[in-house]
Amino acid sequence: MNLQQELLAPPPAKLQIDRVSKSFATVRHGRVQALEQVSLQVAEGEFVCLVGPSGCGKSTLLNLIAGLEQPDEGLVTADGKVVREPGRERMMMFQESSLFPWLDVVGNLMFALRLKPGLHERERREVAQYFLRLVGLENFASASIHELSGGMKQRVALARALAPNPRVLLMDEPFAALDAMTREQLYGDLQRIWAQRRVTIVFVTHNVREAVSLGDRVVLFSPHPGRIREEFRIGLPRPRELNSVEVAGYATTITQALKAHRPVAGGKS
Repeated sequence: MNLQQELLAPPPAKLQIDRVSKSFATVRHGRVQALEQVSLQVAEGEFVCLVGPSGCGKSTLLNLIAGLEQPDEGLVTADGKVVREPGRERMMMFQESSLFPWLDVVGNLMFALRLKPGLHERERREVAQYFLRLVGLENFASASIHELSGGMKQRVALARALAPNPRVLLMDEPFAALDAMTREQLYGDLQRIWAQRRVTIVFVTHNVREAVSLGDRVVLFSPHPGRIREEFRIGLPRPRELNSVEVAGYATTITQALKAHRPVAGGKS
């Protein structure tokens, strides 16, 4: 490869999903094929959103990348290494904050920092305080979890996921349970944090506008079995406003593609 080819070549994939299939045994429907021959590459620092109806395997794919489950066929690799188990280089954030109620805010982050070896107690506290500042909660370090609003809890969960300094952040509908105003505020926060940290993000959502607001690329899945149907590159500058005309235009195009395939009831998303 000459110098010009090297400069123009795409960066090596941070995540490589190669012809992955996954099925589950269910009581009502027997064996359900959640994913079938799914291949996807995610570049270093890219923000990719997975969109599709229930049963299309979005969350299943996220679990495979996290190492929480193993594929029946195919390979999932991160940084060229096969993913066989969870690791701190791939942290996951869920729809529910899953915070420990017996610990205060900074205690939840300190617990996550146990995943990062070589830090003393004082260093862990300094790192925790840094990430609380990043999400705008530096004044709530000693607050109890039950004192926080839903949006604040998700900010703590985001700070906790970022604190061990993962290479990849996996987000499974993290804002779905929040009210519209809080979601919009968090969209802005997440865009700002991503711009600062440039962590690779794979984000699962049912909300097409949310995906367009956040992602460099939106990957559309079809269900039963789950397959990648189409991909959309989002060529809009950041920060993006959820209700902007430009976001609405992309969202309309993706929604029309989504409606072109009517989902069937059942399955695992």
